[in-house]
Amino acid sequence: MENPFELIIRKLDTIEGFLRNVNVSVPDKQFAPVAEVFNLIQAAEYVSLSKSAIYKKTSERNIPHFKKGKKLYFKRSELDVWLTENKISTNAEIEEQAMNYIMLPKRNKNTFRK
Repeated sequence: MENPFELIIRKLDTIEGFLRNVNVSVPDKQFAPVAEVFNLIQAAEYVSLSKSAIYKKTSERNIPHFKKGKKLYFKRSELDVWLTENKISTNAEIEEQAMNYIMLPKRNKNTFRK
């Protein structure tokens, strides 16, 4: 009969080897917390623009940012809003808007006169 302790040790070694392989295959970046405030480089990477494009947008005041001394900072939540503010409507949305416009009752021109 096999020693139960040796069996346990063998199984633990197998599990330990499996866990080592799992840790190697998972990138550390996946679990890194996302910062709430970005510096210029982080913001450029986050919005997929070059640093010079970010500089140009800040000088034109087209992107929300903060300035502390000569350093630029960006709030992640404000960048998210900025990225999604110019939504392009789908054909279905445009058709729905057109139908809503057509279905509205026509107003009499005299309704707005006093």
